[in-house]
Amino acid sequence: MEKTELIAQCEAKAKQWLSPSFDESTRAQVRAMLDNEDKTELIESFYKDLEFGTGGLRGIMGVGTNRMNIYVVGMATQGFANYLKKNFKDKKQISVVVCHDCRNNSRLYAETVADIFSANGIKAYLFDELRPTPECSFAIRYLGAQGGVNITASHNPREYNGYKAYWEDGAQVLAPHDVGIIEEVSKVTIDDVKFEANKELIQIIGEDIDEPYLREVRTISIDPEVIKRHHDLKIVYTPLHGAGRVMVPRSLAYWGFDNVHCVAEQMIKDGNFPTVDRPNPEIAEALTLGLRDAKALDADILMASDPDADRVGMACKNDKGEWVLINGNQTCLLFLWYIITNRKAKGLLKPTDYIVKTIVTTEVIRKIAEKHHLEMRDCYTGFKWIANEIRISEGKQQYIGGGEESYGFMAADFVRDKDAVSACSLLAEICAYAKDKGKTLYDILMDIYIEYGFSKEFTINVERPGKSGAEEIQQMMVNFRNNLPKELDGSKVVLWKDFKSLIAKDADGKESKLDMPDTSNVLQWFCENGTKVSVRPSGTEPKIKFYIEVKDVMTDASQYDELDKKGVERVERISKQLGL
Repeated sequence: MEKTELIAQCEAKAKQWLSPSFDESTRAQVRAMLDNEDKTELIESFYKDLEFGTGGLRGIMGVGTNRMNIYVVGMATQGFANYLKKNFKDKKQISVVVCHDCRNNSRLYAETVADIFSANGIKAYLFDELRPTPECSFAIRYLGAQGGVNITASHNPREYNGYKAYWEDGAQVLAPHDVGIIEEVSKVTIDDVKFEANKELIQIIGEDIDEPYLREVRTISIDPEVIKRHHDLKIVYTPLHGAGRVMVPRSLAYWGFDNVHCVAEQMIKDGNFPTVDRPNPEIAEALTLGLRDAKALDADILMASDPDADRVGMACKNDKGEWVLINGNQTCLLFLWYIITNRKAKGLLKPTDYIVKTIVTTEVIRKIAEKHHLEMRDCYTGFKWIANEIRISEGKQQYIGGGEESYGFMAADFVRDKDAVSACSLLAEICAYAKDKGKTLYDILMDIYIEYGFSKEFTINVERPGKSGAEEIQQMMVNFRNNLPKELDGSKVVLWKDFKSLIAKDADGKESKLDMPDTSNVLQWFCENGTKVSVRPSGTEPKIKFYIEVKDVMTDASQYDELDKKGVERVERISKQLGL
């Protein structure tokens, strides 16, 4: 499309935002964009409509169809309401749960959502203040609601906000509902949105959900006795200004841990996230203050949750007493190893139990499952796909844990999204278990590598913002499909998987069908030496992600640093080979 044509289209869309349906502040900002000779902001704000991706609706806050604001939120909610009324037309009272995190405008958007649902005759259970994402999922099932909305942009930078849509099973919407909602939203004009609330249909919830949620989280504990023996485990926790501050310390206390230190500066609710550049526990910088306190207290573990408290990051001391970060793959690995081995040790592991990981998460988990004769399933990135596996096996098999490399874990099925509240609590138990054995969390990780093989995983994010960036990412995927690698860092590629065509091809040229519930724009390559490379555009951020995993043999913990360095070098060579 020529730029002049694109500008004309954006101007036409922007002029619709000059109607009296929009408030004067919004109209003034749109007029300023239209009058500005530089049309960059106009294009970025109006060149497309925000769409549901792997995490729902997410974008930079501001005016325009491609921005998060009460009007985009309003039209999305009106479309969602219309869809719910179509799907549950025989139900006397449709209801939804509305939740939000600490971000700027989150409360405003949440109240707007509740108002619109109520205006459409749908009962809205609105949390009294910020709550973790997993509690929103729990509340939907607990209250028997037909859907839910959580206003959050998870771990994105401070200028973002988002809208996660949930279905009656407490999971984020999947096909056909995601497509159905988008179709309904696309029909909505601003004049269709019913902003005037029916206050009789809005019920404020809070402690009445907190208590049953915490009781369910407590049931995840596998070894309460080990907690009693190490109740004074020294824990440092930070919510990074977010929703974890409400529930994580309470959950840890409920499990029996009574020596929890919260990072004071980051216990303050603040959507500007003043103490961090990005409120992302995956990034070392975000843990700076936590590490300061952990060192000062000589803590056993540092844990951090992101603004909506669905992800958990952690750090512990290595064999030299130095504080090291545990990455997302290692986090998932530790959780599933502990659940499997200790459920088995206590006679709790059943033949019908199963675990789930995403296709980009470390393959070491597969080895653990195989050794214990436990079913392990692979699914697409995003916990809605893990929830889909639970849905498929509901009443037939028991889910006992699942996670992904992006620091998310879900330890039980009473929640259908990643859950930092239960993850932090379970992590504390794992540390207590390690201490009971005279070990640290780091020692446990080394034991896993010795028994099941060393693995080094690295995620490379190539950011390409804006319309031109989206086009560049699309072209990168086309180029990779047309030029499949024959080797990676000197090791022959023996299996290629394309989840867009759902075709796998081995080194002999034999093709097979991939058994997945839907297609996805993901490529994977597997080498003779165990190397795995996955490529996928992000569904929530303007980036393309490369997941690289390399393997090695480890016979002693003293080899870890050397193998880790060697792994980094191998990853660097592969990334250079891929042109990153």
